[in-house]
Amino acid sequence: MFGGFNFFRIFLYPIALLYGAGVGIRNFLYEAKVLKSKSYNIPTISIGNLAVGGTGKTPHVEYIITLLKNDFRIAMLSRGYKRKTKGFRLAGENDNASTIGDEPYQIKQKFGKDICVAVDANRQRGIENLLKEETLNAIIMDDAFQHRKVHAGLNILLTEFHSPFTKDHFLPYGRLREHPHEHRRAHIIIVTKCPKNIKPIEKRLIDKEIKIYPFQYLFFTSLKYGDLTNVFDPTDKIKLSDISQKHAIGVSGIANNKHFKSKIQAHTLSLKHTSYMDHHDYSARDILKIQANFNQILDDHKIIITTEKDAVKLKNNDNWDESVKKYVYYLPIKVVFLGNEKQEDEFKQQITKYVKTNRRYSKLYKGQNLYST
Repeated sequence: MFGGFNFFRIFLYPIALLYGAGVGIRNFLYEAKVLKSKSYNIPTISIGNLAVGGTGKTPHVEYIITLLKNDFRIAMLSRGYKRKTKGFRLAGENDNASTIGDEPYQIKQKFGKDICVAVDANRQRGIENLLKEETLNAIIMDDAFQHRKVHAGLNILLTEFHSPFTKDHFLPYGRLREHPHEHRRAHIIIVTKCPKNIKPIEKRLIDKEIKIYPFQYLFFTSLKYGDLTNVFDPTDKIKLSDISQKHAIGVSGIANNKHFKSKIQAHTLSLKHTSYMDHHDYSARDILKIQANFNQILDDHKIIITTEKDAVKLKNNDNWDESVKKYVYYLPIKVVFLGNEKQEDEFKQQITKYVKTNRRYSKLYKGQNLYST
């Protein structure tokens, strides 16, 4: 799963063991009540993972926002990774990816006034400030599974189909931030980025491998790609089926771009892709490089394709040539649940029932000891 043997990685293994021991001690102290978690008298939903990046948290957050926003006043609280501001910040009209982070900005742009978006690395402070600023029915915390200072009422844990936490290792040898057995703290586990034709026997094997507890619910999701949308003019859309005769320049700064690249390759004549680190802040030099690669394609049938997360940063960059902007598109994605409609309905019911109770735990989970072995 790590792309072949790398001799250098041998030296990372002892560091990973030390890291794992430290994380284990920290979790033990929380379970022993030496370190305190704080609960709030408002439904709090945590969406996270055991590994670093790449599980598709943002589209799952957007799915839950879409599910709740018409009936409840909700807020999304994020760390705001790589933003250039500090402390608590409630997103306003003048904010951008630089001030609140790319993913919170993407969500704010998509949902507007339908929800509140706030950022704070200190989740306790973030919740308390949100409750001072807004009258809310629920708070969704992005990437908060390991932030145990807040005891969320509903924990949703994501793991990727092709890189499950059961087959991973601690950082920096692998990608795990916590031990796989910490999945027991989750109420709901979602296996993401599954092939759409996943077989029932594959689901049963994953269920067995993860070792789902009786009080937990397991779901499987995949990603559905929408029409390509112009970064600078959202009314300009192109179907994926209409770019089969185009040469593409791909641009992405995400944790795992495997699915993004393969999707473009499957629908274009050729692809020249440039990968950047997750949450990359695009410079003038980056834009010049992208445009240079684009201009090197002599065929008139060409296009630049990026991700939705990258689009919010590329859009606000002033270094684009006006003549190139009409060729720059992003590929939107959304979550689809696999299996029959009853499974998706069950997921929706669990989320809405929890929020409707207007208390930290819904009856669905009453009496469950998340730390039992």
